[in-house]
Amino acid sequence: MDLKPVRIAVDAMGGDFAPANIVEGAVQAVRELGLHPILVGREPDLARELARIGSSAKEIEIVHASEIVDMNEPPSLALRKKKDSSIRVACRLVKEGKASGLVSAGSTGAVLVASKIVLGAIEGVDRPAIAAVLPTQAGRMVLLDAGANVDCKPHHFRQFAVMGDLYARYVLGIERPRIGLLSIGEEDTKGTDTTKEVFKVLSGTHLNFIGNVEGNHVYSGKVDVIITDGFSGNISLKVTESIVSSLNVMVRREVAKSMRAKLGAWLMMPALRAIQKKTDYEEYGGAPLLGARECVIICHGRSSPKAIKNAVRVAREFVVNCVAHHIHAGIRSLAEAESRFESPVGGSVTHGARGSA
Repeated sequence: MDLKPVRIAVDAMGGDFAPANIVEGAVQAVRELGLHPILVGREPDLARELARIGSSAKEIEIVHASEIVDMNEPPSLALRKKKDSSIRVACRLVKEGKASGLVSAGSTGAVLVASKIVLGAIEGVDRPAIAAVLPTQAGRMVLLDAGANVDCKPHHFRQFAVMGDLYARYVLGIERPRIGLLSIGEEDTKGTDTTKEVFKVLSGTHLNFIGNVEGNHVYSGKVDVIITDGFSGNISLKVTESIVSSLNVMVRREVAKSMRAKLGAWLMMPALRAIQKKTDYEEYGGAPLLGARECVIICHGRSSPKAIKNAVRVAREFVVNCVAHHIHAGIRSLAEAESRFESPVGGSVTHGARGSA
């Protein structure tokens, strides 16, 4: 039981199926996990959804926000005009200390802009990155950036590596995470000019950098953290989701073709369910925005109630494990180490400079 409840602000108006799925997921977080979400959005709409599922504001707190940022609106313009939007009010609750973190399935761009405007970034982090936790043959790994930054410089990759290392340590419980750089070959001569430079930069840190990782090794368990830009990272994430979804459909079709296949599927059902659980994005809830000053969890726009429930859980884990604090300390240590060495190319560390982690 929590001595001091960790309260998580939930943007109840963000997402393809808001507010219904968001409200139901938040209530599940209360009833099944004993968590403490705060629903942020249009109070009449949220009260109606709570009544539909047999709940009320007595069970879960509502904070009214009169405006909604639509998925198709330009984020910066919308947030400047809509200062009472659900995502901005949720950020404000965190900034004021009334909540310890926030969860949103709304526009990723809007979440990024709102967190930057209201919460700010950790000192020394130029660009916060989305960290997706994905299954591997050996357990779990962290992929970042998963979509926040399309164009990155070498020193951004270095910051991603430090943040990914710390997240893998304090949330996934990996003592010395192995870090890989996504590229088209294992040799340091393969890849773009940027990835070649990043290879040199990461080789000169105290991080457990093992080199380049090709696409066919992403899920092998060879590494615990994979670093890439938001363009490649987001494509990798979406392709993975598509493959998992397609395999589920194909397996069901093949099983339905014969009684023998149905019998085999019945015998394998426990194993199939275990695999499905490991590859189900709903189990992971949402992806943290590493480098934001406070806890920010970004969810799928089409998140189900189960995904929202687990996103609230992920937010609590982030807060309880003091991830933002550890990232701040790690980035500060990196900056202190670099201040003793010259950084001639794009903020890169010369060989021999050592980063923290």
